[in-house]
Amino acid sequence: MRTLISTAFVSLDGVMEAPGGEPGYRNSGWTFKDIEFLPEAYEIKGREQKEATALMMGRASYEAFSPVWPDMEEFADYKVMPKYVVSSTLTEDKLVSNWAETTILRSLDDVAALKETEGGPIIVHGSATLNRNLSDAGLIDRYHLLVFPFLLGAGKRLFSDTDKDAQKLQLVEHAAYANGIQLNVLDVLR
Repeated sequence: MRTLISTAFVSLDGVMEAPGGEPGYRNSGWTFKDIEFLPEAYEIKGREQKEATALMMGRASYEAFSPVWPDMEEFADYKVMPKYVVSSTLTEDKLVSNWAETTILRSLDDVAALKETEGGPIIVHGSATLNRNLSDAGLIDRYHLLVFPFLLGAGKRLFSDTDKDAQKLQLVEHAAYANGIQLNVLDVLR
């Protein structure tokens, strides 16, 4: 069974929207505004590329990443690995041709079936709606969270507000950096 890892930049109040400057959000670019860049705080991002064997995202994240990431040196490992886009609306003709094999999954049942196959970890980038749905369906196995010292208020959140049973997590790695960012790696306990 494959491990599904959700990785996110998240504010202290749970917002993950537009961390890199994507248009249309009031606090867009919050991960680099008013915060000192410390390379050690982002070490996990390089490690994720080395450990993951596939990349998963929702349609909106795919449409944002696919025109840019294939040509970015810092994402070279992601360029060659298989990608899975979870979408009920994306069509094959909208897939880019310079970003390795990409498979469209139409449902959470397809994600659950993929997890049952042989292979290494699958990393989920961005994808607020997908993350909430995967979490609510009990499909995420681990979280890699870089928590930023901001309260952003409104915005797309990592976790849903669905009324559900408590889900216990185990902290397996953590660090705090001089710029206020905290790393939390949490396994989902079942």
